[in-house]
Amino acid sequence: MLKLLIFDLDGTLADTGRDITDALNYALGPFGVRTYSIEETKAMVGSGISKLLASLLPVNDEGTRQLVTDRFISYYSEHVIDYTYAYPQVKETLEQLGNYKKAVVSNKREVLSKEVLRGIGILHYFDVVWGSDSVRAMKPSPVPLLDLMNKFNILQEETAIIGDSNYDVEAGKAAGIKTIAVTYGFRSRDVLKDADFIINRFDDLPDTLHQINETGH
Repeated sequence: MLKLLIFDLDGTLADTGRDITDALNYALGPFGVRTYSIEETKAMVGSGISKLLASLLPVNDEGTRQLVTDRFISYYSEHVIDYTYAYPQVKETLEQLGNYKKAVVSNKREVLSKEVLRGIGILHYFDVVWGSDSVRAMKPSPVPLLDLMNKFNILQEETAIIGDSNYDVEAGKAAGIKTIAVTYGFRSRDVLKDADFIINRFDDLPDTLHQINETGH
């Protein structure tokens, strides 16, 4: 029987694509880097913004990396929910999941993750929100998932992760927990093929959880 649900944020609970793209283009603007589209940004994000920004810079010294990261954080902090919204049926479905412990583990920084969740009105549904700066290792490492299970004293077979990317699936597999991938997010379906379950809508989640609880797999 499942007891703990671990959710990804970007591309799973909320469409943050435009606000991240705007901040990305602002941060890179002075460095002669081309402008990126929302779809391009969605395909690139997931491993943490510092790593992404560094990979896009024409010069990659430490000072430049820090400057561009600071520019991103400064801009994004001011515009974190300008265009961000919860995906369809997220609030209504979370309302049905009161019997579960629920956590968010994002590779976005914790304060920004909480700002997004607060801004779209769903922060109160979660017992814990961890970001890239509040975990010992970021996804696809299983470490934050294992740390959460330890925190709540909950077993692997009682835990599932719900996410839109290969990072979530890989982290879940490495942690030995159930993996549920969503197809409406930032990644294409083909990178989600190793998930235990694939759902096309967030409100398909309760049926999937029921199936796991009924059959044990």
